[in-house]
Amino acid sequence: MIFGHDKAVEEFRRAWESRSLHHAWLLSGPRGVGKAHFARIAAVRLLAEAAGPAIAAPDIQTPDEHPMAKLIAAGSHPDMRWLKRLENEKTGNLARNISVDQVRSLAEFLGLTPALSDWRVIVIDSVDELEPSAANALLKMLEEPPPNTIFFLVSHAPGRLLPTIRSRCRRLEFEPLEDDAMASALEAQLPDSNLADRERLAPLAGGSVGRALAFASLELGPLHEDALAILRGGDPDNSRRSALASQLARKAAGDRYSAFLDLLPSLVADEAKGLAGPERSRALDAYERVRELAAIAPRLSLDPAATVFQLGGILASVADPALP
Repeated sequence: MIFGHDKAVEEFRRAWESRSLHHAWLLSGPRGVGKAHFARIAAVRLLAEAAGPAIAAPDIQTPDEHPMAKLIAAGSHPDMRWLKRLENEKTGNLARNISVDQVRSLAEFLGLTPALSDWRVIVIDSVDELEPSAANALLKMLEEPPPNTIFFLVSHAPGRLLPTIRSRCRRLEFEPLEDDAMASALEAQLPDSNLADRERLAPLAGGSVGRALAFASLELGPLHEDALAILRGGDPDNSRRSALASQLARKAAGDRYSAFLDLLPSLVADEAKGLAGPERSRALDAYERVRELAAIAPRLSLDPAATVFQLGGILASVADPALP
């Protein structure tokens, strides 16, 4: 079920029912608010209706027992491709980008006749992670799209995409979830949790179910509290940022480190809203610096310990104006 994105659901439903479906949909919005989830549900409905039997479910939902839904759930539908970063077999880490070879593999897929209906679906999650040559390869496909082929391009930062890619897409905006939608989504995603735990998660997540689930699975709550302590109280002897860096420098902490980089800018932004005067100005400056460093650190493979220590220094500068 899709929570909190009624406008996007309705816009896509009308386009599909009228068969005036654009060939490429740019699903844009913050990370973790449900864009990829929407893409999967929309793809299931499209391929299920195209192949039959007919569906009476409301909105764009498809019953789990529909044959096409079962194939997609098993990852074996021949008319659907889902591109994402691949895992390195040796290290277990995800690749830095979606490669040009992955995108070029779509050419062979598109050269085949659809197997189960007249339609095909391609989801790229996320299109922000295409290496430059892969983005150019995708652009050629979007410029000359095969008939009855739908692209869903998930983007957390659409402003960074090639303008020529954006111009060939119909855009659907996904906003952070409101409180009611967030509560319903967390109840669905964490069925074994209790209400009190979910209520503690929601304010930390900033309307992002993905972030809330990361908090729950990666135990990000203590990291959040440590970062907030530095932001509010400073770190005159470097002990707080050193402790934070040591936690995230371990080899087994890769996922927690990535999630920490993702949550930190919003933590600073939320804190800035409650400040005033010079302290607010320092918080806004810290937000820009944190956002920039958190974004480039994975791309440049910067050392996690050094990166977290530097981020801690930026946080501490909000409480201590003497810091640079």
